[in-house]
Parts: sequence; C-alpha cells; structure tokens
Amino acid sequence: MSSSISFFIIFSLILFSPFSNGVFHEEISDILAINLRSQKTSHLHFYFHDILSGKKPSAIKIISPGGGGIYDFGNTFICDDALTIGPNASTEVIGRAQGIYSIASQGELALLMAMNFEFTQGKYNGSSISILGRNPFMKDVREMPIVGGTGLFRFARGYTLAHTFWFDVKTGDAIVEYNVFVQHY
Repeated sequence: MSSSISFFIIFSLILFSPFSNGVFHEEISDILAINLRSQKTSHLHFYFHDILSGKKPSAIKIISPGGGGIYDFGNTFICDDALTIGPNASTEVIGRAQGIYSIASQGELALLMAMNFEFTQGKYNGSSISILGRNPFMKDVREMPIVGGTGLFRFARGYTLAHTFWFDVKTGDAIVEYNVFVQHY
C-alpha cells in the first residue's frame, strides 16, 4: 500500500471518528491562534506571610511522621497565608496563598510546594496562579514553576523567584518576597 493511501486512510479515520468533530477542533484551534497573538507577560511583586506560631497561625502542621521537630522529613503543612504589598503585615493585603507544603528532602531543607496564589485586589481580583515545585528554602533565591491559573491567568505559565525576607528558625515563621513572571492571555 502506498504512503499516500495510508495517509488518506488514517486521516479519514481521524476525521470521521465518533470522537472527533472537525468543527470542534477547528474552533479550538482558532481560539488558541487568537489567544497566542494576545499573550502577555506580567511581573508581580508581593510578600508571603507564613506564620506557624501564636494564637492564630496562618499555617499548621497536618502530618508529622515522627519526631517533634518542625524541620523533620515528611512534615506537611497546610496554609492560608496573606499576600501583601510590602514586607510589613500591616501593608495592604492583595491576596492569599493557599495550599500545602512538605519537607520533601532528606539531604537538605527543601519543600515540595503545591500552592495557589489567589488575588483579591486590583486588576487581578478573582484570578489565581498555581505553583508546583521544589523550594530549598535555606537558599537565598529559589525558582519555582507556575503550572496554571484561573481568571486573567487562565493558561498561565512562568516562574516565581522567592527570597526569604525574614525567618525565625525557632518557630518557622517567615516572610518571603516573591517576584512572579507569568505569561497569560
């Protein structure tokens, strides 16, 4: 059988398959082509307040596989942390960091972070970005990937640069500066 006949048979099976509708695929392709032309990159700058101590912590330990230390391998935390314009907790809150993080390395202090940054103020109110990645939090600057988003950040991709602004080694409380570079439509 010649290659042109094989191509025609395969093309016909795809085109006339009950799972395929040429119009449906065309419509999506057209929308994506329009969106690709309007893609932009935004730079966001804010501070993340992760507080484990006190009467009203914003992060709590939910899994502790052994030992009582805060930095033990496997410890897992859930958080609902404020995102602010400045490093002081009294500056304007622009959103919340909601998700989980775990001590995921036996060799160094590194977190596995699965986090949504939900924005509640300004242009991005109601939109969010999702981060999933490794955070070796004792390093000066850490890079983590943006794997998606909602609202104005639908189809988002990019990266975050995290820098610890303040850290209390006894309690685990931290203020982290984030520079976010996100591509979206």
